[in-house]
Amino acid sequence: MPFTAIFQKVAGGYIGFVEELPGANTQGATLKETRKNLKEAIRLILEANRILTRKTLSGKDFVREKLEISL
Repeated sequence: MPFTAIFQKVAGGYIGFVEELPGANTQGATLKETRKNLKEAIRLILEANRILTRKTLSGKDFVREKLEISL
């Protein structure tokens, strides 16, 4: 599932965020820099969510499986 990035020109550069992933936002001096920063923000959010989930479910009985969706 691809994400939808939104970039807005502001004084001093650009801001960017992902429609489908609250909290994934960033800024940069150029569109290229902002795009790079946004990709890193997505990676960090997904990694942090995985770590939190593993800690929360540690020692508990659960099922983990891949889930793919198409829009």
